Amino acid sequence: MKKITFLLHLSALLTANFSIAQSTAIYDVVFKSVWESVENNPEEGISIIDLPGNAHWSPLVLVTHKTVNSFWMLGAQASAGMESIAETGNTSIFENEVNGNTDANQIIVGSGLNSGKGTIAINNVQVSEDFPLITLASMIAPTPDWFIGVNGENLRSDKPDVNNGWKGTYSLDLYPYDAGTEDGDMYSVSNPETNPIGVISSLSNVSPFNDKKIGTVTFIYHSSTLSNYAESPSKKLKIYPNPSPGHINISNVKLSAVEVYSVIGKLIDNFKINQNNETTNLNLSHLKKGVYFLNLKGLKGKNHTHKLIIE
Repeated sequence: MKKITFLLHLSALLTANFSIAQSTAIYDVVFKSVWESVENNPEEGISIIDLPGNAHWSPLVLVTHKTVNSFWMLGAQASAGMESIAETGNTSIFENEVNGNTDANQIIVGSGLNSGKGTIAINNVQVSEDFPLITLASMIAPTPDWFIGVNGENLRSDKPDVNNGWKGTYSLDLYPYDAGTEDGDMYSVSNPETNPIGVISSLSNVSPFNDKKIGTVTFIYHSSTLSNYAESPSKKLKIYPNPSPGHINISNVKLSAVEVYSVIGKLIDNFKINQNNETTNLNLSHLKKGVYFLNLKGLKGKNHTHKLIIE
């Protein structure tokens, strides 16, 4: 089974002209079901008929990957793995599809839910910068081929100065989908196959559902490490001496701030800079000997990350 590896090779950092280290983040992923009938909840109920006595959710499956529409999408035929999830709740075929796809780097199968309402949580999901998209799926059971899902939700933001470029905690509303593989419009698993096979489609406002959400998924941000895709030093910007005994100069650039991070992404120090100066002098003699990263914050929002060795 695929997994994420977070190893930082210090020997390579000490000898390379530029460093590469993925940013990673840890999230809890919590699905909250609000599947109930309009009769029981006139304001928020989604089902226009009573739920079956054995209403439940299949195990919630989660994939981290790098390209949208890799595993399912509206308007496309469901894969054999998605068909199996939507019709039976079984994830084994889907797991094989994910493990054979280089676009993904991990799959996690969470718990199911033995009722129409409740929560399923997958905690401490480690997401890497190279595989920042999350896809989810769980069968609405018992039904022909209905499911809820998320297709390629990107956990990276456009704010590199916040959470190291990762989104903070937020929620998405979820709605029911039809996998297009089995006929039927009632809460039943005994239905003929769709022939010819259809495509994945929305069930919002399609019997037995109205247009309300059937649940939410919340991505709870916990922590992250700094991304260190450091470019080769430009011809103008200079950081010297490097290696340094502690006092360094940063010249030929106007900055708003300089952050100092350890190799595991922990913020060590933060300096506010006089934005009128093109040369900045920093006293880092309080740091222990070792490798650090300087995150140089420019005046126009462009950041540069550079390796610094304190000796």
